[in-house]
This record gives sequence, C-alpha cells and structure tokens, in this order.
Amino acid sequence: MFDALMTTGTYIVPFVVVLTIVVFFHELGHFLVGRWCGIKVDAFSIGFGPELFAFHDRQGTRWRVAALPLGGYVKFHGDANGASMADDSAISAMPEAERNVTFAGQKLWKRAAVVAAGPIANFILALVILTGVFYFYGRAVLQPRIDGVQTGSAAEAAGFKAGDLVLEIDGEKIESFTDLQRVVTASPDRRLNFLIDRNGQGIRLQAVPRLKEVTTPVGKSRVGQLGIEAGGRRENWKMESYGFVDSMKLAGGETWFVLSSTAKYLGALVVGRESADQLSGPAGLAQASGEMAKLGLSALLNLVAILSISIGLLNLAPVPLLDGGHLLFYLIEAIRGRALPEKAQEIGFRVGIAVVGCLMVVATYNDILRLGPPLLKWILPG
Repeated sequence: MFDALMTTGTYIVPFVVVLTIVVFFHELGHFLVGRWCGIKVDAFSIGFGPELFAFHDRQGTRWRVAALPLGGYVKFHGDANGASMADDSAISAMPEAERNVTFAGQKLWKRAAVVAAGPIANFILALVILTGVFYFYGRAVLQPRIDGVQTGSAAEAAGFKAGDLVLEIDGEKIESFTDLQRVVTASPDRRLNFLIDRNGQGIRLQAVPRLKEVTTPVGKSRVGQLGIEAGGRRENWKMESYGFVDSMKLAGGETWFVLSSTAKYLGALVVGRESADQLSGPAGLAQASGEMAKLGLSALLNLVAILSISIGLLNLAPVPLLDGGHLLFYLIEAIRGRALPEKAQEIGFRVGIAVVGCLMVVATYNDILRLGPPLLKWILPG
C-alpha cells in the first residue's frame, strides 16, 4: 500500500505542479490585461470545485485554490460565470459607473485584448522557461553522424552509409542529430533532399521517410522514419553553452517548432488526415510529468514549456467556450457593427461545450487504452 502511494505521488505531484504553473500564467494574462483596461476582477481561481483556501487582495479580488487542479478561470465583474458570459440582468440593474468596470461594458478592442492575453501569456512563459534552460543548463549536442543503417530501410534504399555526416536537408542546415530527427519525423512519405559529407566529399541523396506509428509518454504519434542509427560515441557529443541573446534565439526557434508542429497536427485532425488517438488527457499528462520529473528539473521545465505552448495554441482554436471562440465572436461583432444575438451566442457556447467535452472523452479513452493495463497491475498487484 505504501509503495502504491509513493508511486502515485511520483506522478500526481509533478502533474499538479506542471498544470498549475501553465494554468496560473494563462489566467494571469487575462487578469493583468483586464486590470490594465480598468475592469474589476471578482475572482481568480486555480482549479474547479470545492474551495481549499482563498484570500482577498486590496482591490477586492478573491484569489482561490480549488480541489480539482484541471484548469482555472478569471471572473470579471458582471460575468455570469468563469467563461466570461455576461450576466445581462445584473448588469442592466447596475449604475453607469459600475457598468463601466464590467467586462461586458468595455470597448471591443479591450475585450479582445483581455481574451488574447491568456494564450499570449502561455507563449511568453514558454519563451522565458526555454531561455532559462538554454542559458543555465546549455545543451548536449549530438553530431548528425550516421552510425548504422538498418537493412531494408528507406535510408539503405537511398544509399546512406555508416559514417555519413548530414549537412543539409532541403537546403536547411543540420547542426545536430536532433535537427535531423525533427525534419525526418515531420516528413513521412515526403521526398527529402540530403547533402552529406562522406570521407570529406559532399554527396547529394534523396530519401522518403516511411510512415510509422510510435507511442510516446503523451500518446501515439505518426512519424517519418529513415532507418538510421545515431553515432552515440563520446567523440560525437559536445556540450554547448549559450549567452543570453543566443539562448533567446534558441528558445524562439523551439517555441516556433512546437507551435507549427501542434498547429499542423490540429489542422490535419480537423480535415481527417490525422487520428484523434494521438490526443492525451490528464492521465497521459500525469504519466509524462512523472517521467520528466525522474529525468530532472531541466526535463520537467521543458515539459512545462511545451504544454504551455500547446495549451495557448489550443485555446486560440475558434471554438466557442475557448478564447479563440470569444475572438471569433468579436470579429463577427466588428464586421456587423453589433454583437451577435444572445441566443446565437448561447447556442455557440453549447456547441463549444459539446466539442470540448468530446475531445476530453476521446483523450481520456486514449489514456485508458494506453495506461489501463499498467494501472490495473498497480491497483491489483496480485
């Protein structure tokens, strides 16, 4: 029983820490821009459900921590709930001075700025974390040298040989084996043009990475695979340190890579080119958090950054209930010159709840399929 509790703690504690950091900064973005716009904030909540503890600041905002750490919200004055739906009856009964500090009483650009601030805060958090990781920890870089070629692989068919050093792919400079992996895994069934160094001679090759489904700590993924092995000998590794400016540049590159990869997957999911079995829910995130925590602080911080980017981008999806849905309504309002009818907005939010609910069901189902047997083995050790 004690071992089971310890095992639970090694996954649950990092999961709560990771999710709390990401949610806090997302909501902090809404909060700070709201305050800057002169909007009164009634509540800032981390988590949902029963309140564990709370306090009021000098401006009357109730800061609360709730029992279910699966999200959070900022409730502005005049909101009916944490989703920033206006309480029209309450607002209409307010004196003009009070209406002026409600969220609904603000100009369109202010409301849009407050909503957009959440995802933007996620992206800024990721940039800050990654900059810090590169600056304080540096990066172990493995040269993009091929140590072995698998028989019958796409690499063998293309003419790769052990000892080849990859210099470029489609004109893009390759500086590490990580760079090589990223391009290849993101290009299943797509022809790539390689420039390699073979015994001091530049050679051009073409290869088509083969599609393969792999399982990672956060779910299934369909990637391209060449069939090459890294030259993991000590002489192929080097530890690189970076100044602050270079760390920021690297952080920007990493952030853009995660953004573009996530956006590409979500777009392919919408049009049916990707499967939803790659989505992960809370259990999958808890597993990933626990595994990263075992690897150390640097790995856990990288997970926080990646999750922050993903949540920021997901929140920009034009789905009512999410920040992107609010921004879509504001765009329509700007074009029409007036807000959508209350009934239309209500229907939109119901559709949004259904969409988000379905995604959560699918993600949880994926978690059960991937983690069910280990969980049962843990719960029923006999």
